[in-house]
Amino acid sequence: MYVCIINSSVSRSLYSRIPQSFIRYFTTDLKYLADWLLQCLLILDSEIDVCDLSNFIGSFTFRDLAKLLLFQPSTVWSTRFSYQMSRTLAAIVGGAAGAAALLGVVIFVTWFFLCNNRSVSRTSETGSSDPSQGGGRPPGQGVELVIRETRVFKIEELCSATKNFSDKSLIGEGKFGEVYKGLLDDGMLVAIKRRPAPFSNDFIEEVRYLASIQHRNIVTLLGYCQANDQQILVYEYVPNGSVSVHLYGGAGEHVTKEKLEFKHRLSIALGAAKGLAHLHSLSPRLTHKDFKTANVLVDENFIAKVADAGVRNFLSRVDTAAGPSSQITADEIFLAPEVREFRRFSEKSDVYSFGVFLLELVSGKEAVGLLSSDSNQNLVEWVQNHQEEGTMSSVVIDPRIGNSFTTEGMEEYIGLIIGCVEVSSERRPAMSSVVMELDRILEKEMSLTTIMGEGTPVVTLGSQLFRAAK
Repeated sequence: MYVCIINSSVSRSLYSRIPQSFIRYFTTDLKYLADWLLQCLLILDSEIDVCDLSNFIGSFTFRDLAKLLLFQPSTVWSTRFSYQMSRTLAAIVGGAAGAAALLGVVIFVTWFFLCNNRSVSRTSETGSSDPSQGGGRPPGQGVELVIRETRVFKIEELCSATKNFSDKSLIGEGKFGEVYKGLLDDGMLVAIKRRPAPFSNDFIEEVRYLASIQHRNIVTLLGYCQANDQQILVYEYVPNGSVSVHLYGGAGEHVTKEKLEFKHRLSIALGAAKGLAHLHSLSPRLTHKDFKTANVLVDENFIAKVADAGVRNFLSRVDTAAGPSSQITADEIFLAPEVREFRRFSEKSDVYSFGVFLLELVSGKEAVGLLSSDSNQNLVEWVQNHQEEGTMSSVVIDPRIGNSFTTEGMEEYIGLIIGCVEVSSERRPAMSSVVMELDRILEKEMSLTTIMGEGTPVVTLGSQLFRAAK
């Protein structure tokens, strides 16, 4: 428990001077804030500012934050206090003072964000409506989404980037339309999605909203273009593509299936969970409504990023004349019972979809194929039956995982799947709880097992988890 004792006007004044992108970057996960601040303790007199987060939030650095918190940079960062002091004494005194001051900043900043993350108003600036609510977006407490200006691409530069949208540049097709890989003039690789549609101001407003969603585990929408009766979205390019391709391939695709250990799959699951949890933490909250394995992409380091965030909402609002989409059969297995029966989307229906993703991630197979022979069972019953019959290792667990997991870790993972795909939405956990559970399981697995078979196992491994089927 903590108490905010700073004068509220001073606190709000300081908070307002910190870029919102910086605040959003850390308040979604205070663990990252603490890790980052502690790392900065190690570079008191470094000429290189490794605390620069320009790749994520522009040029705002820890030094800038220190200045805002009324610490002089020379006090916090420098070990050179006075020319009248000897260099040796200056180094000792300056280093100790600098470390103490910076440690104070670390403690204060963590407390500062905790206080203000709850005291600052989280109202929406969009005014956009959700069709499922029949009015404005429902208010909620969470991370404020600050709408920003979005880059408008010229059709000429997108044609140049894709060689006039040639078939060689075509890499797929999604709910929005065809997807092309493009190379911009500045050397940046992008994914370009286009569809035939007339000019629409609603399209611009929705793009501005979606482009304002910034998170390390969500594919970033960079900008848009409307020209020649086309609507085009430009996203960051995620080089390793969809997790589904690495697990079980895709139609007409010749991709070597990755031998991903359990820890690697947990890491992918955790990243995707954080992305989905971030959507649910926004104020107003945003549900994905189309979460599936194919919409989880991995970058060059196999960091998971959730794709198509908000696209189903987006299309529902922009295509008002078309009405609610009924083309859901292909992804039926990912839809919660209340969605299939009543089309009732919610954060808990996203959790159900995430549970199906967890099943595919550990099995390396499409869930619809796993259930094909047991069509009368729901997913919870199917998993529980195989667990009781001792057939989990032969039916559910991907043999490519090998022995790279612990008994306890896999049991907890299966338990999480069961919790996520509960028939009753009220019994499913929140995505924030899913993140915590996956983080805990992964941390334990990392400490108790070896990576890629190197080293000596120190616990009973996964090959002994379930009884062989008799």
